[in-house]
Amino acid sequence: MINRRQFGAGAAAITALSAFPVLGNAKIKVAGIYTVPTQQKWVARLHLALDAAAKMGKIDYVYSESTANTDYVRVMREYCDSGVNLIVGEAFGISKEARKVADDYPNISFLMGDPFKPHGNNFSVFDNYIHEPCYLMGKIAGAMTKSNKIGMVGGYPIGEVNRLFHAFMDGAKSVKPDIQFKVTFIGSWYDPPKAKEAAFAQIEAGCDIMYAERAGVVDACREKGILAFGNVNDMNKEENGTDVVVTSALWHMESAINHAIDKVKSGTFTAEEYHKWTMMQMGGATLAPYYEFEDKIPLDVKLEVTTLSNKIKSGEFVVNINDEEPKSTF
Repeated sequence: MINRRQFGAGAAAITALSAFPVLGNAKIKVAGIYTVPTQQKWVARLHLALDAAAKMGKIDYVYSESTANTDYVRVMREYCDSGVNLIVGEAFGISKEARKVADDYPNISFLMGDPFKPHGNNFSVFDNYIHEPCYLMGKIAGAMTKSNKIGMVGGYPIGEVNRLFHAFMDGAKSVKPDIQFKVTFIGSWYDPPKAKEAAFAQIEAGCDIMYAERAGVVDACREKGILAFGNVNDMNKEENGTDVVVTSALWHMESAINHAIDKVKSGTFTAEEYHKWTMMQMGGATLAPYYEFEDKIPLDVKLEVTTLSNKIKSGEFVVNINDEEPKSTF
């Protein structure tokens, strides 16, 4: 069901044309289609970026949330027929079907979360490549662990999660090569009780630092009196992480969204990979502030993280991308 107001109807697909119109400074019409509520942190990053563009007067923005994969294509077509210029959403479970919609509406631009390559002339893809701040978090975690055992609780062992875990592990091992890791995937994107229980089990196994890829881990860390590192959003401030979450690897979609908007307005939208727009060099990923941990992290570690951050942004230092499933080492 389309949320908020609907755009004017009657804009049918014009399959004979492939060029996009030049819209200049006019507001463009953008629809977001999400499989979960906008409060869910992955989708929240898209929603926040689009909402910010709307508040700046760049776009008119509507969205649908909690759209099941079985209903996703119908909602896509409904928005296409309503006159939108750009659709932003997720195609992880319906990649083939979403590409068919893009083929049927060649004058509409699509920017979709998708693990595969761009398609045709109008289907661009993105994913959250925040592995760089994850590597930096790993360095801090490696310096702060006393047991040399770090726990990691994730949703599913897919590329976008695996690369973050590997980068975090690489960062920690760059400080202490003998660090060991306990890795658990809970088989859900949102099940805080299950994530909390997985964290408890890892803490009982000797982990004294946790990477909280999923909600629920921070609560376990608070109860057990150990530290955590956050993921995607600022878990210190947004997920009850005060005195628990040292810092978080943040994902920002503003740069990617603004790039897509500019392309649509200029009539130059093409099928691109937007991965670079979610990395540190383009402002798509950062490390959250240390807050109350500012004076608890060794000074030499903070200086090294600052130096490495600058080297990553300049291209002098490259964090490895490994999408293979990570395994526990003890």
